[in-house]
Amino acid sequence: MWIINLVGVVFVGLIVWWFWLYKPNEVKANKDLIITVENGVYSPSYITVPPNQAVSLVFNRKDPAPCAEQLLIPEFNISESLVLNQHTRVHLPAMPTGEYEFHCQMKMYKGTLRVSE
Repeated sequence: MWIINLVGVVFVGLIVWWFWLYKPNEVKANKDLIITVENGVYSPSYITVPPNQAVSLVFNRKDPAPCAEQLLIPEFNISESLVLNQHTRVHLPAMPTGEYEFHCQMKMYKGTLRVSE
């Protein structure tokens, strides 16, 4: 009985870590930054871009799951279809300082754009 409870506590701990405590590594965007969409995640998923400059990001979708097909950045009304095994360039407008989420239509794939110096 105590083994089942221990496994349950470990499982709950993993869920808490994954959804609330996990912080991905921050990557600064450059001209050639490619964001890979694979195995249910964007990699890198925490991207820093400079403020008040238009930038573009390149997404390479390797995940055939239907959810991975659509990329949304709601704050800028961006909805882009990502073609499987091809690079898709997404152009972003000049953005004020802040953090903006990007995700698939069901929010299963998530990432953050941090606009900062």
